[in-house]
Amino acid sequence: MALGPLLGLLVLGTGALCSAPSGPWDAFNFAPASRTVYPTSIRQTSGNVSNANSILSNSSLTLSGDGSYVTLDFGFEVGGIVSLNFDEVSDDSSVALSFTESPLFINPLASDDSVVPSANMSYDGVLHVAAPLPAGHWTQPAAQMRGGFRFLTIALTSDSSVSLSNVSCELNFMPHVDSLRNYSGYFYAADPDFVDPNFLTRVWYAGAYTVQINTIPHDRGRTPNTPSPGMFLVIHMETPLIPLLLGWENDAPIGNTGAVLVDGAKRDRSVWPGDLGISLPTQFVSTNDLITTRNALDTLYALQNAAGALPYSGPPLSLELGSDTYHAWTLIGTYNYVLYSGDVDWLQGLWSNYTRGVEYLAEKVDETGLLNVTGVLDWGRIGQGGHNAEANAIYYKLLASSADLALWLNDTDLASAYAANASALKPVFNDAFWQEDRGMYRDNLTTTFCAQDANALAILFNLTDSAEQAAAVSEGLTANWGVYGAVAPELPDTIAPFIGGFEVQAHFVAGEDARALDLLHREWGYMLYTPLSVQSTMLEGYTSNGSLYFRSTEGYNYDASYTSHAHGWSTGPTSALSFYVLGLQVTAPQGRTWAIAPHTAGLPYAEGGYETPLGWFGIKWALDSEEGWWNATVSTPEGTRGSLKPPVNGTVSVDGEAAEVDGFGVLQLSGGSHVVIVQIAA
Repeated sequence: MALGPLLGLLVLGTGALCSAPSGPWDAFNFAPASRTVYPTSIRQTSGNVSNANSILSNSSLTLSGDGSYVTLDFGFEVGGIVSLNFDEVSDDSSVALSFTESPLFINPLASDDSVVPSANMSYDGVLHVAAPLPAGHWTQPAAQMRGGFRFLTIALTSDSSVSLSNVSCELNFMPHVDSLRNYSGYFYAADPDFVDPNFLTRVWYAGAYTVQINTIPHDRGRTPNTPSPGMFLVIHMETPLIPLLLGWENDAPIGNTGAVLVDGAKRDRSVWPGDLGISLPTQFVSTNDLITTRNALDTLYALQNAAGALPYSGPPLSLELGSDTYHAWTLIGTYNYVLYSGDVDWLQGLWSNYTRGVEYLAEKVDETGLLNVTGVLDWGRIGQGGHNAEANAIYYKLLASSADLALWLNDTDLASAYAANASALKPVFNDAFWQEDRGMYRDNLTTTFCAQDANALAILFNLTDSAEQAAAVSEGLTANWGVYGAVAPELPDTIAPFIGGFEVQAHFVAGEDARALDLLHREWGYMLYTPLSVQSTMLEGYTSNGSLYFRSTEGYNYDASYTSHAHGWSTGPTSALSFYVLGLQVTAPQGRTWAIAPHTAGLPYAEGGYETPLGWFGIKWALDSEEGWWNATVSTPEGTRGSLKPPVNGTVSVDGEAAEVDGFGVLQLSGGSHVVIVQIAA
């Protein structure tokens, strides 16, 4: 039986929701039901360990002899404060706790670090714990809580024995919510062409959980390069063992109050504006926890200087100047926050800061009509500066966004000025950077080199002049692909999911849906399933051969163990699946207007949605090419209006009545629930 008419009878509820509807997608939600989580298995043991598996069922294991250890696996990325029971102890019993995300770096002598020191890196040691006398309960000091880990190693550091039980971690991310699983959005789709047909659903939830674990208390930032009492790292070298006083402290202030969305769970635990370009949309479509983004933006505006310059990063790193692109990302993040939340009162309160920030970049536009970059720090790429295409694409997006913000504040003169500057920049951008023979944009005025970031952003931010030009760029980007994803030519030998997330969206915008899914399968399929990582949150970056490291802005490589495995800037698929596969996009604050344009991408069905303060935006669609129909149930808040562009051509009906589409194949709809059926043209 054809499913189209049956699907058409399903109606999604309207009105604001406290949480997304329940369904089979809940099985893929990585967020635990309780804030107290326990290890699920024993990863490895060494030395004299008795009854190791007993610790998984509230009984004791025993470590005997200096150096004996057990490594516990929590089964997924966690972060917070560890506690345990000392059941039997001796007068001198002591243990050391070490933490790691990747199983490659399980080490009783160090946390998340290899044993080869680097002048560029700070290394975490272990947390030394003297057993309480008499035996009893122990809780990790708050300052030494661990923001992100999957594996916990407990090593005996005395020549005695100790019995332990009830090892747990109290999760302290998103401290302001009662239930970590209470998402306001959801996504569900079949992916029949991938080895795991649930991959798209799984990766959507992995991105959502990554951003959750990166939402931390305002006083739990990581103080960089700060040794902590009781922490030691012992490095194996050709010389005798050398103890170094290195550790970590996670008690630095990030903002003034509340929880804050930061870059990573393990590090840097600071606000990075560029990361918000990906993590903020992820947050919106999954938890709608936008107050933590507002807190993040407030920390950045608090550091704005008199000239209008915004910082490269927020506290505790507080890298105050030096990045024109990250300056712009703060302003774009402001636009996204207001678009999703409708918080125009907040915008009005910092409008003078915002406009000074725009003017700061406008003053760097020279006689070429292009932004001349002097603040060269960026996401990690090499070769930023001067008349750079990526920076000018971001500046174009900033101008277009600023025009909208000004309109929302009824500042029509300024809106017109911003829009005029954007319109003037677009042809200048194309004249300066477009290479007809390559079908791509060059990186700057003095090279023919084509970067991943500039080309992906040019499509995404509507700098291309035609569909044919966007398609050419989309195809050209595939020249950088390998087995494990898209290698960034501007950061050689490195796969950077931050830019990859923009590229996925660019392929959708270009109408190359199969290509977008192909990149998702390669890059995020690798990140989600590789045994080198945590299989629940997203990697910061890695090499073209799938090994772990991430190159820095200064041109050196992060040690592999320094790489973050829960990094919000790598969660691009979560919003991409909501915005493009579902096709749900809001175009005015809170979704007063909206545009729905699903991309079937060869999938048989998909459903999901998200909420704003106005209510629920949802869609459930299915495609049967053999039977010749596509249909959908669409739900948007009453009192709103928008458009629907079906992904196929044919005879259209809305709520059982014949409907006409315009010359672009678009339907105009009012808010509420609608059933749309397209009988596909032969």
